[in-house]
Amino acid sequence: MGKILCATRGGEGSHLTQDAAIAMAKEKENELIFLFVVDSSFLNNMAAPIVVDMDVRLEDLGQFELARAKERALSQGINAQAVVRHGKLRSELIATAQDMEVTVIVLGRPIGKTAVFQEDTLRAFADEIEEETGIEVVCL
Repeated sequence: MGKILCATRGGEGSHLTQDAAIAMAKEKENELIFLFVVDSSFLNNMAAPIVVDMDVRLEDLGQFELARAKERALSQGINAQAVVRHGKLRSELIATAQDMEVTVIVLGRPIGKTAVFQEDTLRAFADEIEEETGIEVVCL
């Protein structure tokens, strides 16, 4: 039995990715883990109390989004785990995948022009993760 790690940032755009990861876990009878990475580094030039407060708020948002993802999975018969990590997406994704001995990492495809990753950069990111970890990365 394998383990699927689904990175999520929450929101409506993530539901397609979450649903696909849930279906994959169900089909392959794999465990499912949702990951939310808190990265407040965009606040580096702000006063320390503001950064700490924002970090806490981002973690709360992550916990909320993960609870929603777990509910979506449970409604489809999958009892998923949820993990919040702090840091950069790339390093935390790799560390979580290795720590939890996952067999597949699932990433969502970008939606719209404001997406963090465009499709070509997402695939390049996925290829780097696969090469570094030896873990299959699926872009949905």
